Amino acid sequence: MKILITGGAGFIGSRLALRLVEKGHKVTVLDNLLTQVHGETPEESGLYRAVTEYTDFVRGDVTDRSAMERVIEGQEVVVHLAAETGTGQSMYQIQRYSDVNIGGTSLLLDILANSEHCVKRVVVASSRSIYGEGRYRTSDGDDVYPPHRNEADMASGDFEVKCPGVDGPLELVATDEASKIHPSSVYGITKQVQEQLVMTVCPSIGIEGVAFRYQNVFGPGQSLSNPYTGILSIFSNLMMQGKSINIFEDGTESRDFVYVDDVVEATVLGIEHPAAANEVFNVGTGVPVSVMAVAQSLSRLLEADVPISVSGNFRLGDIRHNYADMGRIKDRLGFEPAYDFERGIAKLAAWAQESGPQKSAYEASLEEMRDKGLLK
Repeated sequence: MKILITGGAGFIGSRLALRLVEKGHKVTVLDNLLTQVHGETPEESGLYRAVTEYTDFVRGDVTDRSAMERVIEGQEVVVHLAAETGTGQSMYQIQRYSDVNIGGTSLLLDILANSEHCVKRVVVASSRSIYGEGRYRTSDGDDVYPPHRNEADMASGDFEVKCPGVDGPLELVATDEASKIHPSSVYGITKQVQEQLVMTVCPSIGIEGVAFRYQNVFGPGQSLSNPYTGILSIFSNLMMQGKSINIFEDGTESRDFVYVDDVVEATVLGIEHPAAANEVFNVGTGVPVSVMAVAQSLSRLLEADVPISVSGNFRLGDIRHNYADMGRIKDRLGFEPAYDFERGIAKLAAWAQESGPQKSAYEASLEEMRDKGLLK
C-alpha cells in the first residue's frame, strides 16, 4: 500500500516507516523536523537519515494546507503521528498545542472530506493521557475514576488519589478502553480531541478510522536532549553526565512503559488488519512500573553512581497511576507485547551508552515550569 506517515521522522514514526518499507509498502514521510526533537541540525539526526534513505521524505507541517494536500495525493493509508508531546509544556503553551494537535488533525480531515483522494484508512496516535487518572476499585467491587488531585493535598505530601463519597482504600486496576476519559493536561485534552475527530469524521466520509492509545513509549532513538520527552531518556542523559536524579512526589507513582518496537508492531496491525477498522485500542504492556524502579534500573544498567533523591516536588497536570488493560487488542488483533520492561530498558540503556550524553535544557524547562507556577 501507499502509506503517509505524518511526523514520520520522529521517534516512533521513523521506526514505523522502516518497518513498513521492510514489509513492501511505499512510504511517504511528512515531518517539520522540529528543533526540540531533532536538534539545531536535523539533517545530522539519525532519525532523519534513516527515513530519507528509504522513504519519500517531505519537509512540511501538518498545519500547512498546501503541503498536506500534496502529500495526501495518491495515499491509501494515513498514519497521523505528528503532534506536540510535552505534557508539562502543554500547560503553558496552550495555543501551540491546540494549533498543531487539534488544528493539524482538523485540517487533515477537512481535506479528506472535501477533495478527491484514495485514502481508505486513517490511523491516529492517541494517548493514555486522555484517561487522566486510571481506573480504581473500591472494597465493594465498584469501579471508580478519581478526579484530579488537590494541590493542597500534594503540597502536604499526600499524593494519593481520592474519590468523593468513597471511604476506605482504593485498588488500582487496569484501565480499559471503556474507562472514563477525563484528561488532566492540555496535552491530554488535545489527544482526546484528535481521537474523537478521527473516529467521528472518518466513518461519516467512508474512511476506516483506527485510534491507538499509546502508553509511555520508550526505547533507542528517543531524544536524549529533548527536555519534554519521557523520563527514561531524561534520567539516562542526566546519569551519564553524573548529575543527580530528583524524583517527584514520593517515587511510587507509576506508568505503563511500552517498548517502541511493540508500538510499531501494534501500529502495523492497525494499518493492515481488517478487524482494526473503526476501533480504539490501548497499546501498552499491562504492567505498572514505579518511577523509583525506573531510576534504580537505569542506575544499575548505566553503572551510574549518582544520588537519587525523592523530593516531594510535583507538577500540576500529572497523574498518579495508570496502566493499560490489553484485552481488546489481544482478542481482536492478536497483539501481545514482545518486550517486558526489563528487556526494553536494557536495550535503551545500551543505546544511550553508545550515543553518549547530550546537551539538554532539562533544568531550564523545570525553571520555566516553576516560573509558570506549575512545578511545586
